[in-house]
Amino acid sequence: MYKTQSRRDLPLEFQSHIPILRPSIHARRANLTVKFQDLYGFTVEGNVDDANILNEVREKVRQQGRVWWALEANKGANWYLQTYDLQALKSSLKFSALANAITLKKLIRKGIPPVLRPKVWFSLSGAAKKKSTVPESYYDDLSKAVEGKATPATHQIDHDLKRTFPGHPWLDTPEGHATLRRVLVGYSFRDSDVGYCQGLNYVAALLLLVMKTEEDAFWMLAVLLENVLVHDCYTTNLSGCHVEQRVFKDLLVKKCPRIAAHLEDLEFDVSLVATEWFLCLFSKSLPSETTLRVWDVLFYEGAKVMFHVALAIFKMKEEELLTANHAGDVINILQKTTHHLFDPDELLTVAFDKIGSMTTTNISKQRKKQEPAVMAEIDQRLRRLNSLQEDYN
Repeated sequence: MYKTQSRRDLPLEFQSHIPILRPSIHARRANLTVKFQDLYGFTVEGNVDDANILNEVREKVRQQGRVWWALEANKGANWYLQTYDLQALKSSLKFSALANAITLKKLIRKGIPPVLRPKVWFSLSGAAKKKSTVPESYYDDLSKAVEGKATPATHQIDHDLKRTFPGHPWLDTPEGHATLRRVLVGYSFRDSDVGYCQGLNYVAALLLLVMKTEEDAFWMLAVLLENVLVHDCYTTNLSGCHVEQRVFKDLLVKKCPRIAAHLEDLEFDVSLVATEWFLCLFSKSLPSETTLRVWDVLFYEGAKVMFHVALAIFKMKEEELLTANHAGDVINILQKTTHHLFDPDELLTVAFDKIGSMTTTNISKQRKKQEPAVMAEIDQRLRRLNSLQEDYN
């Protein structure tokens, strides 16, 4: 594992490893671009304002950590496990359990302290439960069984390893590549319908940096693909991803009508940017510390969070997007916005307070509505491809 993370075993209130960023006096005066390393080892480029925002965010992390530690002291180390099934709790007469669930939802939206993140994710996502249904040696046995086997998936994985967060001090090393490969290859054999899809390399890599062990990262990937996200998002034809893009376009019209109308005038297809957001779960677009705050909520509240956050990114830059004259302008605005979104609180406040409520039930209805059109498109594409192959032969 990425050994520089060992210091996260300390209680957050005692962690001096969350550094204060201090750009040089020359950089401050000139507002020059500065480079610094974030909590997960990524080199970040930003200006002095970005560094100041990160300092403020890290102070909030310390304060939030104290809240979590106080709750653990008062309610017990695993108090949040009592809130696991929120739907069942709503019909429960146990007010204390429901109160805990409401408290937990608010806490998670404010961020899980990095030191507690592996444990909380593993419990609340369902990964621990999924792991408990198989023999203890499952992952080791799977890794040994697939070692040396070659498939189209393993070839693509090998091709993508060095392109996954190049320059990272642990991921971009022989050990990092080997660990990431075992997780991705192992899962490709666990679920042959998914196999491997580009984008999963970034997701799995970030999971490895967060979780305590390689095996825990594997189970987090499994619960993500099998329970948290929509079915078929990463299958060969990406049908689930296409459905999500259609749903997102409809939601943009409803939640941000001015933006949607302007983008239609520009003939800009939002899937040009949103497809990567959904496939990589923002891991290639947002700074890592912001991405993980999104994942905090994703693992607890489900796939609807992806829509909330994607809409929020557009909403935050509404006025600027309305001045865009070309598709290229839109892409530049959105890329600049995501790359410098160092304040997760700002993003999540817009996502949940300004975008408004979106229930999982309503989103599921939207998906069912879009599925026939997507499958028809895929079928038409396959027929066209088969026709071209017949003409060629």
